[in-house]
Amino acid sequence: MRNSNMRFISFLAAGSMLAACNGNRQPAADKQATVTDTVAVFILQPDTARKNVELPAELIPYEQAALYARVQGFVKTMKADLGDQVKKGQTLAVIEAPEVNSRFAESEASLQSAKAKWASSRDQYDRLQRASRAQTPGIVAPVDLERSRQQMLADSATFEAARRQSQAYKAVSGYLYITAPFDGVITARHADPGALVGTDAMLFHIQNTKTLRLRAAVPEIYVNTTGALKEISFRVDAYPTQVFKAEATRKSGAIDPATRTELWEFKVDNSQRLLKAGAFAYVKIGMERQGPSFVVPPGSIATTQEKKFVIRVKDGKAQWVDVRQGMVTEKGIEVFGDLKAADTLLVKGTDERKPGTEAFWKVKH
Repeated sequence: MRNSNMRFISFLAAGSMLAACNGNRQPAADKQATVTDTVAVFILQPDTARKNVELPAELIPYEQAALYARVQGFVKTMKADLGDQVKKGQTLAVIEAPEVNSRFAESEASLQSAKAKWASSRDQYDRLQRASRAQTPGIVAPVDLERSRQQMLADSATFEAARRQSQAYKAVSGYLYITAPFDGVITARHADPGALVGTDAMLFHIQNTKTLRLRAAVPEIYVNTTGALKEISFRVDAYPTQVFKAEATRKSGAIDPATRTELWEFKVDNSQRLLKAGAFAYVKIGMERQGPSFVVPPGSIATTQEKKFVIRVKDGKAQWVDVRQGMVTEKGIEVFGDLKAADTLLVKGTDERKPGTEAFWKVKH
């Protein structure tokens, strides 16, 4: 009986010692598990966001015009054809309209008649006026002198009206000659001699291709990232190995709400006639943010359905900071938010890392 009691007491003592040992090891295990949660971080430094962007663009003529007949008539001659180089003021076509020429001839005859009548009445008034100043009184009655003066003024007004009408008909007769408004090339011809044309009939299409306009639609995110842009390079499919230059000239100054882009225009010297208007081009523009910003690795930005954020370490604990993305560069992604230089950010941003959590933050170099 005594041996049985002794064995029971020994068993209880051994159990108590084992429990005590297990109790002493448990906090150490928890502490070790916390220490092994190592998270990579980096120190945020200000940087200048820059990149080269290639955008689609279009070459268009510096000047272009559709030339229409301005009076109804028949095409008498066509003096230019497709692809012809023409000079400003050069006659391209002649329209035949007999009624226009007839009205102009009539107006010229009326002008000469009115001019002769005005000259006669003016001469008569001058003679009467000289006679009225003679020493002998009563040679010319004042009423006759005034009547002569009024007749002269009426004839002068008639002459002036006839002169203006003649000028108008002369201008209309000039419409029979279709001339080039500027130096260029004929890119379309739509009539032949003998064809009946009216004011809605286009005869030629002319383009000035010695100088071209290069237009590119620049996304809204880049419209304030170029500074004093002076020259850019571009390429076209027709010359895949050749790089062309263009001079920056103007911007539209407004964002197109349909495409969220701003139209930029560049001037291209095409004196060698290598480039064609209407060609598709690829413009390379160097973008650079004016002033310092923050560029972070792409993986450091976490995205949820509600927002984008990075995780900052503050006072040893994780903190979510909302950010907006800017340019995507070779170094990373430009971000804007409540950030400052020397902030500690997680290299890998994820919504699984909740605010307030702790870890062993290891700086990645």
